[in-house]
Amino acid sequence: MVPMPSVLPDGEPVPDDGALPRHALEGAADRPLGFYLHVPYCATRCGYCDFNTYTATELRGSGGALASRDNYAAHLIEEVRQAREVLGDDLRPVRTVFVGGGTPTLLPAADLVRMLAAIRDEFGLAEDAEITTEANPESVDPAYLSALREGGFNRVSFGMQSAKQHVLKILDRTHTPGRPEACVAEARAAGFDHVNLDLIYGTPGESDDDWRATLDAAIGAGPDHVSAYALIVEEGTQLARRIRRGEIPMTDDDAHADRYLIADEAFAAAGFDWYEVSNWATTEAGRCLHNELYWRGADWWGAGPGAHSHVGGVRWWNVKHPGAYAQALAEGRSPGAGREILADEDRRVERILLELRLREGCPLSLLKPDGLAASHRALADGLLEPRPYEEGRAVLTLRGRLLADAVVRDLVD
Repeated sequence: MVPMPSVLPDGEPVPDDGALPRHALEGAADRPLGFYLHVPYCATRCGYCDFNTYTATELRGSGGALASRDNYAAHLIEEVRQAREVLGDDLRPVRTVFVGGGTPTLLPAADLVRMLAAIRDEFGLAEDAEITTEANPESVDPAYLSALREGGFNRVSFGMQSAKQHVLKILDRTHTPGRPEACVAEARAAGFDHVNLDLIYGTPGESDDDWRATLDAAIGAGPDHVSAYALIVEEGTQLARRIRRGEIPMTDDDAHADRYLIADEAFAAAGFDWYEVSNWATTEAGRCLHNELYWRGADWWGAGPGAHSHVGGVRWWNVKHPGAYAQALAEGRSPGAGREILADEDRRVERILLELRLREGCPLSLLKPDGLAASHRALADGLLEPRPYEEGRAVLTLRGRLLADAVVRDLVD
């Protein structure tokens, strides 16, 4: 999913009707189109989270009536209708839909199904469309999952993070160990063929054995996709404040690297192949196609407060607060807060940044002379695979994945 950070970038104003420059839709028929639907509500705020999310207490007295969960689906559906007007004669059926948050499953299943139905009615869905929702393990049960499956969802992603209670406590996660694994079984029983578990490594106080126990539990649950991310301590979060006060220690980069190697070995032994630096799947069909839209620079419309969109080299983002978002829609205005039109050089750099993280890598033809020279050094240092390099692609080795950010910095020069 595209993160919903708490701080929006600067940019030029978005027209009240949300109209795009004419060039944005040139060649659109050759690009897949996806929708990201942001549900900004959480029961409690996790200490590490910097996404654009709100608890009921945070919304009270700040546009709370407009921002209510009870009428949220109606607001989001209105933005889907705006999207139809903005995209006009664009006849592409939607290839992927991803509902993220926040905790989308705090809404009734019927609301998520209504939101999906609006996209189907306005745009149509591709025959093999991937339809995903994120879910908190404690906010779903077999009946809820069955309602989602019957309503058209075919992929679900559960936030597991860790199998160890003391690690979950540091992260302020409210689910109990074992519940995410049970959710995988419930999702399978409801008819979901594709199930993901999200994991986090490098939490303060987590040991290598804790991480191995988490991996064993996640793999044993039987998902066909696993995402594993190093914990990033964002400024302004409760976790950052606790570390600054010395209440808990910061995990160092060497520990992160060790945990990544442990994870990759465990996933490979269990039949999972990496296809992006932080993502593994048991089959090609199990990959998250929606995230691949982001990584490959395709088109997506992000609906909801703070959501980001990209169509044909135009990127824009919505106002952050659910109340302001609802107000704009009630007045018939685009909820867009700002936008930028990407220059060719911006798009080249972004392709390298994103495609290098994929198993297929990025074309060497994207590199300028300094970047190409850096790629020669990376190859000699064992950071890039030799055979793909001979065929004109930069593909990270396992060691290269550990140093992906540094490799990218060198190659974009």
